[in-house]
Amino acid sequence: MSNIVAIVGSPRRSGNSATLTRRFLDEAAKHGKKASVYHLNDLSYRGCQACYACKTTRDTCILEDDLTKVLEAVAEAEVVVLASPVYFGDVTGQFKTFFDRAFSFFTPDYRTALNPSRLRRGKKLVFVQTQGQPDSTFFEDVFPRYDRFFKRVGFAETHLIRAYGVAELGDAGKRPEFVLQAETVAKNVFSNDERNW
Repeated sequence: MSNIVAIVGSPRRSGNSATLTRRFLDEAAKHGKKASVYHLNDLSYRGCQACYACKTTRDTCILEDDLTKVLEAVAEAEVVVLASPVYFGDVTGQFKTFFDRAFSFFTPDYRTALNPSRLRRGKKLVFVQTQGQPDSTFFEDVFPRYDRFFKRVGFAETHLIRAYGVAELGDAGKRPEFVLQAETVAKNVFSNDERNW
């Protein structure tokens, strides 16, 4: 089992969100952590069907496709890395479709339960957000919106790695401040509680 599962929502395997994800994982490897990486654009899957089977007849999503193993990996991982560029003001369609399927992590009584998550408590999440727009005030609402769900589904810690003004392939890797941010987040995630792993 991998300590870390990284899910990249960019259609570009060498895009900026993938680059910063790799920098994070490189630092994690220095702490002895193993990672599995899934590129959503390479997978074949459908969006949530609103069938509510995951709330009535089973504990997992009823759909059987390439996303099934990804959702299983998220459930097993200690740290989950979710990465997406901003497309048209939000995460990519590939990422949003995956995220909708994560609805299966909620319990049947998720609307009223104090603990509405099927996930093991104590997991950590890192969100990697990149954007071509150089003004950092643009799209600063993306992470807070998704972070509400991350916390509701039970992640004990959430961290943001965010790069802006990185429109071309390779831009993020050429910006020391963003590379350092990815490495620093990894150090914060893994250095503080290595004895608990």
